[in-house]
Amino acid sequence: MEGNLLIIEDDIGISDMIADYMKKEGYRSTVVHEGNRALERFKADRYDLVLLDLMLPGLSGMDVLQQLRTVTRVPILIVSAKNNEVEKALGLRFGADDYISKPFSLIELSARIQASIRRATQYSIPEEQAAIEPTEPKLLTAGDLVVDPDNFSVRKRGEEVRLTAKEFQILKLMLQHPSRVYTKAMLYEQVWNEEYYNDDNAINVHMRRLREKIEDDPSNPRYIVTLWGIGYRLGEL
Repeated sequence: MEGNLLIIEDDIGISDMIADYMKKEGYRSTVVHEGNRALERFKADRYDLVLLDLMLPGLSGMDVLQQLRTVTRVPILIVSAKNNEVEKALGLRFGADDYISKPFSLIELSARIQASIRRATQYSIPEEQAAIEPTEPKLLTAGDLVVDPDNFSVRKRGEEVRLTAKEFQILKLMLQHPSRVYTKAMLYEQVWNEEYYNDDNAINVHMRRLREKIEDDPSNPRYIVTLWGIGYRLGEL
């Protein structure tokens, strides 16, 4: 698998170790050790995935994450020594697609990178195909929401709603099958493309964050409703 990675890590030993290993896996890597420099490098090139440490000199990793999320949906994988649940929840809440704690296995890191890039690209239409076979966009609607799967865009009452890749995939999946009830296991396996091990944290955080962005009253959701003890379904709008 090929790809271009931006590695933002202030520990030179760790960043070089990751870059060397991922080179053997077929990836190109750009390594930066400071937050502001990372933002500059991101603007200067095209990347398929960002590996982001939270503990950076100057601009913090969380600040870098939030700034990147205003301009890109490229997968962002946090790699950090901060392994408590609060940090993980904040990272996911601010737009990270995955979180791996130090110390970590390079084999696992490589697998997560491959999975994140695959998830982000499997719904994309190749540019050359789109140029040859232009098609009308198939918009998905629910109440005041309009989702354009081809352009990865969401609008509510005409205003753009910024979603991360996983939030978009959850919403898209539910709008494509409005009468279907999804258990957490079904959502996890279809959105994360991984086997579900009864870890509700990822689903709960992403669902809460998605509702905060699309619902008028997140504590009383209308678009995505909970069936207690079962899962989720699209509301009757």
